[in-house]
Order: sequence, then structure tokens, then C-alpha cells
Amino acid sequence: MRAIIPAAGVGERLRPLTLTQPKVLLPVAGKPIIGHIYDRLQQAGITDVTVIINYLGALVRDYSRQNYALNFSFVDQPERRGLGHAVGFGLSERDEKVLIILGDVILDLDFAALIRSSDNLIGVMPVADPRRYGVVELGDGHIRRLVEKPIDPPSNLAIAGVYLIQHGNRLKSAIANIIERNITTKQEYQLTDALQVLLERGEPFRPLDITHCYDCGTRETLLETNRLLLEKYLPPLQVEPSNRVIAPVFIHSTARLKNTVIGPYVSVGAHTTIIDSQLEDSIIGEDNLITASVLKSSLMGSHNRISQATGSITIGDRYHQELS
Repeated sequence: MRAIIPAAGVGERLRPLTLTQPKVLLPVAGKPIIGHIYDRLQQAGITDVTVIINYLGALVRDYSRQNYALNFSFVDQPERRGLGHAVGFGLSERDEKVLIILGDVILDLDFAALIRSSDNLIGVMPVADPRRYGVVELGDGHIRRLVEKPIDPPSNLAIAGVYLIQHGNRLKSAIANIIERNITTKQEYQLTDALQVLLERGEPFRPLDITHCYDCGTRETLLETNRLLLEKYLPPLQVEPSNRVIAPVFIHSTARLKNTVIGPYVSVGAHTTIIDSQLEDSIIGEDNLITASVLKSSLMGSHNRISQATGSITIGDRYHQELS
């Protein structure tokens, strides 16, 4: 069993945070997004992981190797031409079973049970507006049709970022087919279209119901995922008496707080200092200094020096200026 994680995206919707960090390394609930994925793979006993990289890929490679004892391989996607195009670089000609997990989605499911299945599985969950997603149409308990970002969706079941493929070489062939025939959606080679080719070739697929899918692709969903994960995995916490903590929060053991009210739903990274401030519903990266500020629903990268900031802010790395 091998896992393939596409992690080559730029993350334009999360700028300026992604100007200096790849999207999959943005912190949420005390850990980079891709770290949460690695944790789940390790718990399931998966040791072989192929990561598709491009934008700031060296940072992804360094974080992965320095923090996880997995058998990694990193494959560069030379041009970002869609999810199907990316996954194709991670597949081989071998007839092997593969688990594909999107690099900006955290899933709470039993991966150990999932990978024991002998079926082709595609994670699905109902959504309010399926036009933004790959969508499945069901029949007799199986997937009958897949369509990417349809104008007129055949159902409200969106693809939820995880795929179990019994024969990876067959998917590789289907991806090559859509590229050869130039089948694109929004000018990109989509994994959904390649899976539809497999369906048309007679490969059966079953839906896998996903109940907890934490999207990290936008500012709003990143903060929402932080809230949900903090509630689910509340770590032990000790702070100095001058502070007030409103759980749930994550505060790194090397962070320092003084005369500060923090929470609920705040994550604070390593070596960050917060003085005379109040923070709520925010994600704060590493090595920041925040003084005399009142922040809510804010995202902050690393190595910033902020004083007298108020309201909701989003800043990347190495921002040194007073805000008011």
C-alpha cells in the first residue's frame, strides 16, 4: 500500500500566508496541514508515501523528512496543470494499490479499515453547492458517473478528497488518455475526468461516506478547521497566572504569554510572545511578538512584530509595523 499526496498547489486564496510557505505547511491546531495527514497515515500502518511537489517544494520535503520516519518519495510536477496531471506523476506502471489523499484536506476516518477494502472507493459527502466540486451520481450502491464542477449537478454528493484505487497502473493509463485527448475542465486535467474514463472501461467504484472533512483551502475554512480540531483534540495546557485562557486553545510549550486573554479557538506557534493582548479565533505562527493588540479571526505567519493591532488581520511572514 502506498499513499499519494498531491501538494504542488500555490494556495493563491491564502495569500499573503502562501507567499513564503506552501499551503500544506500552514499551521492548523498546532501542526502543519500535511502533518495531520501524515499522523493519520502512520496510525493506519502506511509507511510508503509519495508527495507531489512544485511550489516551494523543498520546504515540504524538509519538513516531512525532519519530522516523520516514513519512506518518502518526492516527485516534482513541472507544470501545474490540474489534479489529474499531478497524480499521474505519482503513479507507476506497477499494478499496485494506492491511496490518494489531497494535501489540503484533513479527514477523520478509519484509514486502517479503508485500506483493507478490495473495492475502488471514492470519498463523498453532501454539500450545499455541488457545482464547485467533482460530483458523483449513484446507482444500485455504486458510482455510475463522475463529473467535475457541473453546471447542472446530477446529485449533491461531492468528492471529498480521498480515493482508494486497487490498480494504480490503470489509473495512470486513464490519466494519459485524457491528456492525449486533451479532455480538460477549466483548462486543467482533472482526476475526476480520468476516473470517469476508468468507469467507462468497466472499473467499478463504490462511494465512501465521509462525515468529517476539514477543508483548509481558504481563509474561512482554515479558521473553521482550526476550531473543529481544537475542540476534538484539546491538548494539555499550562500558562502563567497573569493570563486568562478560554478553551479550547493550542499554545506551544515554547510560547510565552503575559497579561493576555487568549481563546477560544486560538493556536499559537513555537517561540511566539504575546503581551498585554487579547486573541480569539486565530492562528498565530512561529516566532512572533504581539503586544497591546486585540485580534479576532486573524491569521499570522511567522517572524512578525506587531503592536497595537485591532480587529481581523491576515499577514504573512516578517511583517514589522504598528497596526491600528
